[in-house]
Amino acid sequence: MPVPRQYHSEALTLRKFSLGEADLIVTFYTRDNGKLRAVAKGARKNSSRLVGHLEPLTQVSLSLAHGKNLDVVTQAQVMSNFPPLKDNLESITKGLYLAELVDGFGSEDQPNPALYNLALDTLHAIAKDPDSDLPLRYFEFRLLTVSGLTPELYHCVECRRDVEPGAHRFSPNVGGVICLECNPEEARIRPLSIRALKVLRFFHRGSPAQARQLRMDAALAQELKTLLASAVSFWLEKEIRSNSLIEHLQRPPQTSV
Repeated sequence: MPVPRQYHSEALTLRKFSLGEADLIVTFYTRDNGKLRAVAKGARKNSSRLVGHLEPLTQVSLSLAHGKNLDVVTQAQVMSNFPPLKDNLESITKGLYLAELVDGFGSEDQPNPALYNLALDTLHAIAKDPDSDLPLRYFEFRLLTVSGLTPELYHCVECRRDVEPGAHRFSPNVGGVICLECNPEEARIRPLSIRALKVLRFFHRGSPAQARQLRMDAALAQELKTLLASAVSFWLEKEIRSNSLIEHLQRPPQTSV
């Protein structure tokens, strides 16, 4: 039976760039097909029915046609644009950081509905509370989980013994916690406080709504950010560009003397 030329997909728009005089190439993460790149012909013309429907960080219902090199977007209907996420620069940047991670961890032609749902849930959480970084920390941890890369949090990854409270460290490249007795040669060791370990275990067990209720001081928040960024960057094998912009926006303004 021949493959149907037309198909439909629900998707999150990750990024876009111009092609020729009027076209766009858009990267989507879809519920049923994983990551895909498609061309939207004439989408930059003011008269196009696609104008405003393919902006990054928009959930859309798509109609596409199979093409020789890239599939073609024939119709797009906005399902959600996550207001008020796009009302301020910091929340937009957090959304773009999420999109960059989904782009990096998502695979073409390999659907991962758990990743798709996680991304949407996190964007809604950022929209509800733009000032909180907790949705991103929860997203980073669960991103590893839905990608089959859950860090070990209960046993030393080297000797497999239960870790004792306070007697543990963290290694992103070895895959989780390491006891004080073990020192793998290849391990990139980072300190791990008992408080940070408890939060990571909570992320492992808890729901997004429960995670948003957590309260932590600046030191704990920074420790978690550093730990999770190191794990994500290791598996992604590159630094996340939008992370530097988030840090710049969150940096306290310097006071003149």
